[in-house]
Amino acid sequence: MAKKRTQCFMRFPGGLARALTLSYDDGVQQDRRLIEILNKHGIKATFNLNSGLYAPEDVVYPPHKVHRRLRESEILEVYGNSGHEVAVHTFTHPHLEYMTPGTIAYEIVKDRETLEAQFGCIIRGMAYPYGTYNDEVVAVLKDCGIAYARTVVSTKKFDIPTDWLRLHATCHHKDKDLMVLADKFVNGMKKAMSPQLFYLWGHSYEFEMDDNWNVIEEFAEFIGNREDIWYATNIEIYEYIEDYKRLIYSADGATVKNPTNRTLWLALTEGKLYSVAPGETLKID
Repeated sequence: MAKKRTQCFMRFPGGLARALTLSYDDGVQQDRRLIEILNKHGIKATFNLNSGLYAPEDVVYPPHKVHRRLRESEILEVYGNSGHEVAVHTFTHPHLEYMTPGTIAYEIVKDRETLEAQFGCIIRGMAYPYGTYNDEVVAVLKDCGIAYARTVVSTKKFDIPTDWLRLHATCHHKDKDLMVLADKFVNGMKKAMSPQLFYLWGHSYEFEMDDNWNVIEEFAEFIGNREDIWYATNIEIYEYIEDYKRLIYSADGATVKNPTNRTLWLALTEGKLYSVAPGETLKID
C-alpha cells in the first residue's frame, strides 16, 4: 500500500500560524499619533506616501483642515527608523487608469525614486491612489519593479494573497465588523491549518475627522502584543511568502530543501512543526 504523501502548511517566522499588517495612506500629520499607538502594542504598518505632494515648508493649516499632509522636512522624522515600511502611493495621487502607460510609469517611478533617495532603501510596495486600476496599470507596475499593490477592496477574510498586484485587505478600520473580525482572528482561527493574515487599511486623518481614535486604540490593544501573531510590514510578509514558495520538495514530499537565505517554517497536518534553515535539506515525517 502506497504511503500517503506528506502535506505541509506554511508557517510564519517562529512557527506562527497568523500574521497582522496595516496599510495607511497619504503621509498626513495624524500618522504621528497612529505610529505611537502601533508601537505601544507592537504592531507594524506600511505608510504609502505621495512624495510630489508634501506640504510647503511654510504651510499654515486653517483650524478646520483635517487632511494635513506632512512637510518634506518631517518625513524622515516621522517614518525613518520607525520600524514601519514606506511605500509608493504615486507621485501626485492621480487616477492611474485614465493615464497613458508612460505617465503611469512616471507617477510610479518618480515616487519610488524620490522615496528611495530619502530613506536610503529599496522600495517595492504600493497602494493604488483612490483604489482604482485596470489591467494596463497592473502591467506597468510589473515593469516598474512593484512587488505588491493594495486596493480598497475588503474581503473580510484572512486568506493569504494570491494576486499581489491586486492585493485586497481584510477590511477598512471603519468597517462595522472590525472587532468581530478581530475576535474571530484571535480566538476563532486557532485550529485552522492554513496560515491566516489580517490586513487592515485606512487613512489616519479619518480618526480625527470622525472623532474616533478609540477605534484604532481598542483594536490595537486587543490584537497587539500577542506571542502567537507575527506583526509585520506589507513587504516583510510578501518577501517571506515568496521565499516559502521557493522551497523544493522530493517527489513523495518527505524531504524539503530551503534554497533561500532565510529560515522558513512549515507544519504538517497533525501539527508537527519544522524550521528549515537557509541551504538546509530536511527530512520531514
